[in-house]
Amino acid sequence: MSLTSRKPRAALSHGRNSGHVARKRFGQNFLHDQGVIEAIVRAINPQAGEPLLEIGPGLAALTQPLVERAGQLAVIELDRDLAARLRQHPQLDVIESDVLKVDFTALAARRNWTKIRVVGNLPYNISTP
Repeated sequence: MSLTSRKPRAALSHGRNSGHVARKRFGQNFLHDQGVIEAIVRAINPQAGEPLLEIGPGLAALTQPLVERAGQLAVIELDRDLAARLRQHPQLDVIESDVLKVDFTALAARRNWTKIRVVGNLPYNISTP
């Protein structure tokens, strides 16, 4: 089945007009440049049905185009306000947690994933040792 023949999905709002203020304690930095977003999604090249896990989806700048191509997407979000917004999207499996505390082996086993691709726009505060 082609992605265009599926029923319409709930779109996630992202960008400067989202009403969410970035929280420094979470190292939040949000993508806004459509050209950069499209380049990242092209590089990821998500395939329908492929197990994908996005770290730090934030305002869903990457999330929306990823789920449009993959059909389903698991996301790990620490910010409870953003996690609540993400739960409104039926194609998302939202895991509200600190990604540094997630047991990826157990997560994959619970979902019967033999392989998983992990993607994301990492928060600054977890990108350094």
